[in-house]
Amino acid sequence: MDFKKYLLLLFILLTNNVSFSQKTVTAPTPSNKPGIYQLAQIKRKYGMFIHFGINTFYDEEWTDGSKPASSYKPLTVDADQWVHVAKQAGMKYVILVSKHVDGFCLWDSKYTDYDVASSSNKTNVVEEVAMACKKYGIGIGIYYSLWDRHQNANVNDSSLDKDYNEYMINQIKELFAIVNKYTPAVELWLDAGWEKKRSRWPIAEIYKTVKEMAPQCQVGVNWSIGTPENPDPDSAFVLPVMQKTGYPIRYFPSDFRMGDPYMPANPDPKLFSYNGHLYYMPWETTVCMSEKWFYNTKDTVYKTADELYKIYKQATAQDNILILDLPPDRSGKLREKDIQLVLALHKQILEEKPE
Repeated sequence: MDFKKYLLLLFILLTNNVSFSQKTVTAPTPSNKPGIYQLAQIKRKYGMFIHFGINTFYDEEWTDGSKPASSYKPLTVDADQWVHVAKQAGMKYVILVSKHVDGFCLWDSKYTDYDVASSSNKTNVVEEVAMACKKYGIGIGIYYSLWDRHQNANVNDSSLDKDYNEYMINQIKELFAIVNKYTPAVELWLDAGWEKKRSRWPIAEIYKTVKEMAPQCQVGVNWSIGTPENPDPDSAFVLPVMQKTGYPIRYFPSDFRMGDPYMPANPDPKLFSYNGHLYYMPWETTVCMSEKWFYNTKDTVYKTADELYKIYKQATAQDNILILDLPPDRSGKLREKDIQLVLALHKQILEEKPE
């Protein structure tokens, strides 16, 4: 065979093999050190959580899925402002709450009418945030609640799982198709898995779906780690200070740990087990600027810039990550106090002296 033809054939075979491998990622590789995409997550270090939705208009953190879609009525959706503030504050990505436990979706989903398309403000918030992230050159993450009190209110009836699990996979495909048009998604933040036994959630299928559409995206499930005596979520949460090397991963496969709003332990263990193998998993801290995740007219007690700086230092040490929650108000804009605080925090971070 001609040498040039041989090289061409070898290139085609290698290219096909790489593509095939990327399409069939179903789980992380056992390792005692971070992988390439985990290193990128650790390097991002600091980001913004954006809680916005039905709850914004009720002064409630958790609604039950019965609030009418028409009650979602922001005056505007200033996603450009949200992401611009994140950029100004030195944050490397934002995580948008696309669907909280109430089930209301911040995009026009073809699988439900409980979404922005049924409200007076039909703005596709997911798309607007993705566009702004591309504009300002920072990453986008998506929060998606596993528990859905509108679509799957009766969590005790396991016969409903098959249809609801299919619903979730379809919605996750929708979300990543929207984001992928503008910028690579860097994180999927799954919540509220404790409402069912872990075996009833399609975590493996979600993970595979995400990696097919966005191989770089890091997938995590809130309250990630169990104990040797109780690997299933049940009711008890395993706080970071309780976690030890080799403790079981509750929701496998996943790439990182969280358990809001708790800080990592010191020292922070990084190796956790599944089926006899150890996996490296950094910790991501998520913290409110004030006292509530969603905008609330009664939420008026804020952390100081000094308190936030202390949180930043502790949360981002040991190759871990901090996400600060800045909830837009009913006008669709960030609160001025939040903006002032994250800019003051950024100033302290820039002025800090190397240790």
